Amino acid sequence: MPDALWRLTAAAQAEAVRGAAVSAAELVESHLERVAEVDPRVNAVTRLMAERARADAARIDRRRAAGETLGPLAGVPFTVKESTPVEGVPTTFGVPRFRKLVARSDAPPVARLRAAGAIPLGHSNVPTLILAGVHTRSELFGDTVNPWDRGRTPGGSSGGDGVAVATGMAALGLGNDSGGSVRIPAQFCGVAGLKPTPGRFPADHRVLGPEDPGPASQALVTDGPLARSVGDLRLAYEVLAGTDPRGPRAVPVPAHGEPLPGPVKVAVVADPGGHGVHPSVRAAIETAAGALGDAGYDVRETPDVPRLDEALEAYGRITATEFAPSRPSVRKLLGPGGDRCLEMAMERTPPVDAAEFMRLTGVWLNIRRSWAEFLHEYPLLLGPVFTEPPVEPGLESRDRAGRDRVASAMRLCTVTSFVGVPAVAVPTGVADGLPSGVQIVGRAFREDLCLAAAQAVEDRCGVLTPIDPRPGGRG
Repeated sequence: MPDALWRLTAAAQAEAVRGAAVSAAELVESHLERVAEVDPRVNAVTRLMAERARADAARIDRRRAAGETLGPLAGVPFTVKESTPVEGVPTTFGVPRFRKLVARSDAPPVARLRAAGAIPLGHSNVPTLILAGVHTRSELFGDTVNPWDRGRTPGGSSGGDGVAVATGMAALGLGNDSGGSVRIPAQFCGVAGLKPTPGRFPADHRVLGPEDPGPASQALVTDGPLARSVGDLRLAYEVLAGTDPRGPRAVPVPAHGEPLPGPVKVAVVADPGGHGVHPSVRAAIETAAGALGDAGYDVRETPDVPRLDEALEAYGRITATEFAPSRPSVRKLLGPGGDRCLEMAMERTPPVDAAEFMRLTGVWLNIRRSWAEFLHEYPLLLGPVFTEPPVEPGLESRDRAGRDRVASAMRLCTVTSFVGVPAVAVPTGVADGLPSGVQIVGRAFREDLCLAAAQAVEDRCGVLTPIDPRPGGRG
């Protein structure tokens, strides 16, 4: 085995532990050493759970010594987004007032990963309250640094996980996504990320007490893994899929569907809505399209995705209306300047009255119907995660032009969350010193098709990480 165990894929780490090539204790120590070396430069891990991780590793090693069968992620360290509960430690959302909000139990996806043998190594940074913007900076923990270029954001809101995985501090990250919060950090950090279909993984997204959020938050927010390779992403997906009484929206759909007849058709839309796309992003899509064509997919350029602008408008008004009652208290929690992006978004799409809200729920279903018909013809869609290379930190909070630019760049992420379909972000290479990538979108509950296509892209383009953080600008 190599000395730097943290460099191995999650699959190789688990295989080594199950086969007694290394101990879980050795694997955890290797990652803890990597955190000590790297995190002071990137500030991705907000709370290191070192002693707990060592205790979990010792239990796994005792089970192996006793001849027990270990799970598919035996000993694999993972980070958990600061907004997702891990039993016995605070779930702060990056807010000073929540620093003592200790979780009573693991969130369902954390529990599923742990049941498979994975070990939570630490919480990871987020934008304050996951609402302060796309850049990962929290009032409680400060800025997280993109390891490729300190002058570019790592993305958000799962930016801490993206950085931790990209730099080898963890083999897997557990984030969540309601409009790009897994996929954007994946692209900006050079790793892979999965946004599943709502209901694919059991979830509990309550924040402060027993009350559940409203319908938009229930339907839009999905937990999702980040990994350095598509194979590891698939492994995490298979562990996370399933049902749980604490996640009543989860449905018992098989993780792998029936094979589709003939070559799978892929619609390619490089510039959704015709609002513009950077040449390097267009080049990444062309690279991915070529990889899929070589792999036997029926790749076809398509004029556009269904009803993009209408979907973005409905998304904004529905979410603003649901959020409006809590707006005064949230503004106080976000800290100085933390509400700028949110306030500009609500000015752009203000809340509506009850009658209009009800009408918009019908529009929502109708747009989903249009997308279902589109994906019936094209089972897969290839497009951008973000229509620009990684942008500077805080662009979306600087002024209205910056906010609109970021909102436009992430538009395909937003609309695919709105219509409830799965997507995998996968790297395609490096352009001008920064990672580039694409997303592959599929029919509801056909994450397996997205992952298979993403594997074909990775087979052509390779894996970009782990990397060491660069000390200044682009190296």
